[in-house]
Amino acid sequence: MTEKPRAVSGMRPTGRLHLGHLVGALRNWVPLQDTHECFYFVADWHALTSDYSNTAPLTGYALDNLADWISVGLDPDRSTIFVQSLVPEHAELFLLLSMVVPIPWLERVPTYKEQQEQMSDKDLSTLGFLGYPLLQTADVALYDARFVPVGEDQVAHLELSREVIRRFNQFYGEILVEPQPLLTPVPRLPGLDNRKMSKSYKNTIELGDDLKTVQKKVRMMYTDPKRTRADIPGTVEGNPVFMYHDAFNLDTAEVNDLKARYRSGTVGDVEVKNKLASAINLMLEPIREKRQKLIAKPSQLTEIAVEGSRKARQVAKETIERVRDAVRLRY
Repeated sequence: MTEKPRAVSGMRPTGRLHLGHLVGALRNWVPLQDTHECFYFVADWHALTSDYSNTAPLTGYALDNLADWISVGLDPDRSTIFVQSLVPEHAELFLLLSMVVPIPWLERVPTYKEQQEQMSDKDLSTLGFLGYPLLQTADVALYDARFVPVGEDQVAHLELSREVIRRFNQFYGEILVEPQPLLTPVPRLPGLDNRKMSKSYKNTIELGDDLKTVQKKVRMMYTDPKRTRADIPGTVEGNPVFMYHDAFNLDTAEVNDLKARYRSGTVGDVEVKNKLASAINLMLEPIREKRQKLIAKPSQLTEIAVEGSRKARQVAKETIERVRDAVRLRY
């Protein structure tokens, strides 16, 4: 029996998950369970790189996110699902990598300055924030991951990890595995107001939103601003309402009919949005049902996190032992 190649990915628990997380990551993570040995982790230390001043909601978000992961189809029996901070070997490998990586390598990461500008309300001039690409490298290298599922916009980030591993290996031998990007389709999904989707803009539909909340949010969605009446032909391309139809409405005949009528000015925004809300609620209903059962038993979620972390740590310890031997840290 051929061993499945190993894939690793994680997500920061900085809030409740929304439809952007579903299309951007989770929809790709779930089918990978059939073809890869998957390690998926809650990146709580990564959350601290920007949210270190308010850690109170962190563990609550972590368990809430786990509930969403399992509700959409991640299976603790088929994947190793764990919490980063429960595997301290992540920190040890991060520290050892930091000994060999030049600071300018980290300062040139495109998102370093971008995020400092975007989150100007936070002081991100910290060593933790500068070093987060190294922690990401440790997250992957610790499990000898062959693949990291990423969108095209994240390939440059992974390339830094590959450079770091190559440099480490130059000093200590072929110890760490160089991961390859596993390109996954990530459709661009704007926020409800056509800005970037972000919980700080309050322009998201959360995976845990109930039926009426979804209906209310969809009714408020940005649409073609030039279309002041239902009999005026409208623009479908780049229209968030139709982008969401394409992403979540499985009835393609209905979607094609709505697009044709929208372009010809024979359907109103109300009907288009009502059908979108129905499609999203139909998709979310089984997720909500499973999620409610999980949230009702937080001890079960904690147990899944602890057991998954125990399994992850068994693998991580083997890597760290190999690394210590290579660095000659033996007494």
